Amino acid sequence: MDKLVIEGGKPLSGSIRIHGAKNAALPIMAASLLADGEVTLHNVPHLLDIEVMLYILERLGCTCRHEQGTVTIDTSSIRSYDVPEDLMKQMRSSIFLMGPLLAKFGQVSVYQPGGCAIGERKIDLHLRGLEALGASIEELDQQIICRGRKLVGTDIHLDFPSVGATENIMMAAVTAEGTTTIFNAAREPEIQDLQHFLNAMGARIIGAGTDTITINGVEKLKPCSYEIIPDRIVAGTVMIAAAATRGNVTLTHCNPAHLTSLIHVLKRTGVQITVCNDIMTVSCMSRPKSVDRIVTSPYPSFPTDLQSQIMVLLSLADGFSVMKETVFEGRFKHVDELNVMGADISVDLNAAFIRGVPRLYGATVEATDLRAGAALVIAGLAAQGKTVVEQVHHIDRGYDRIEKLFQSLGASVERQSPVSKQLDFAN
Repeated sequence: MDKLVIEGGKPLSGSIRIHGAKNAALPIMAASLLADGEVTLHNVPHLLDIEVMLYILERLGCTCRHEQGTVTIDTSSIRSYDVPEDLMKQMRSSIFLMGPLLAKFGQVSVYQPGGCAIGERKIDLHLRGLEALGASIEELDQQIICRGRKLVGTDIHLDFPSVGATENIMMAAVTAEGTTTIFNAAREPEIQDLQHFLNAMGARIIGAGTDTITINGVEKLKPCSYEIIPDRIVAGTVMIAAAATRGNVTLTHCNPAHLTSLIHVLKRTGVQITVCNDIMTVSCMSRPKSVDRIVTSPYPSFPTDLQSQIMVLLSLADGFSVMKETVFEGRFKHVDELNVMGADISVDLNAAFIRGVPRLYGATVEATDLRAGAALVIAGLAAQGKTVVEQVHHIDRGYDRIEKLFQSLGASVERQSPVSKQLDFAN
């Protein structure tokens, strides 16, 4: 497996363009199945999860290309509604294929999805939503078969504002007969992006970004060309890294409106942030201040996907901070690794108690999941001495060559790879 070798202690400096959002691109790629013909998507990052989704679409019969940030998906020859088990086990986002395949074929066969081990992530809300539209669900060990030749719009109330369930229901309902209304819908920007894409293909959806989404079914959709929104989690990771290294970094092609909760927290720590349209500058010239309490919660609250990264900054802050995780119960696995580097963090159930230390020290650590890996990279950039981050394949799921990203900002970070490679990032 690849590993990253980081020589820390250098303030980040410079300007960087934020790449497209993985969590927007994946459901939009799945939704492309709803149209017959060639869909073109721009600003698509080159990530492991993106490649897995392309492999799945090809196994279903699509013709796909990914060149210089542009993905083309030709659905003309799609012939299968059976999603391969081996690929589903590699990526949780493969579950997004349920809704569009059910809408297209009246049937879909999937397996329990894989992904990062950050806690229990059931798909019961997905299944209940599809059942409400008229699908029948059959579960055979790990296999799930959904059948619904005629989907009919209805009111669907989600027990929790699940991003994935909201998106799957939207994609299944877009060609259903009548009107579907999703109550307690997730409000993330990626859901708004999915609505805009579906509407560009001829759908009639309103309400994304609020807790109530209304889908008026249409007979068919047509292919289109579409640009994916910038990745707010990548942007947030860079912002936190700039602060943790006492640097000065300008982010371009980002959306500050998607990052209001993070901006608020960073300003509380004393970080200076200036915003002008889609450009942000982040600087931190002195030791950050502690924050008494941060709670992760669905958007627009503080995102769980930035919890591990902000914990690095708080571990270097002057004072005592508390981080409460309410979304995933298994998302504190990075704490032990940070403590190896000199942090002073203790965990009690879903709360982490962080006593700031003056500095972190380089060590060999392991990325246990995508965002934990990003946090360890930030810690390595801020630490004194050499840090080795192992199991980098987790990080590759959500960051387009994270070492090059930080190299462009003056960091000393290199990827060391074995002779054989599973994925060619050169294209």
